[in-house]
Amino acid sequence: MSDHQLLSSKIHEGVKFAIAQALDRHRKLGESIAVWQDGKIVTLTADQIPAMDNIQDEEGQNEMQQSSDLA
Repeated sequence: MSDHQLLSSKIHEGVKFAIAQALDRHRKLGESIAVWQDGKIVTLTADQIPAMDNIQDEEGQNEMQQSSDLA
């Protein structure tokens, strides 16, 4: 893997980890989020925000599992 690919991969994983933390914070504080779904903006209540450990990426791997590997 080239230096550029390695850096890109680390950035991608860092962004996914930050998003997971932000979603978890919203869920814990009872705050809603807005998402783009089926061509529309949809507001999800805190109870509707999926747990990141239940969300799979394109390769079918667990998002939180991969992100925790950064630490």
